Amino acid sequence: KAIASLVGLAPMNRESGTWQGQRRISGGRAVVREALYMAALTAIRYEPRLRAFYAGLKAKGKASKVALVAVMRKMLVILNARKRDAEVALGCP
Repeated sequence: KAIASLVGLAPMNRESGTWQGQRRISGGRAVVREALYMAALTAIRYEPRLRAFYAGLKAKGKASKVALVAVMRKMLVILNARKRDAEVALGCP
């Protein structure tokens, strides 16, 4: 959650009283978000696991952009896990 918020992929609620608006992503590092956006577009075409994840979200009725942002967040989680595992393997603090 923290890394998604840092990059600006955490959805923000827009609501007041009984009125509920759409959730949007905002804030964070726009440059990283732009790079993840382009990488996610490529990933849903060529990476089978992320393509299946995207297709599953679309099958559940999610909008294309919502599903794409979910792929972006999943890619960020995967990258963070790879970094963590590499540090453990190397014995870095």
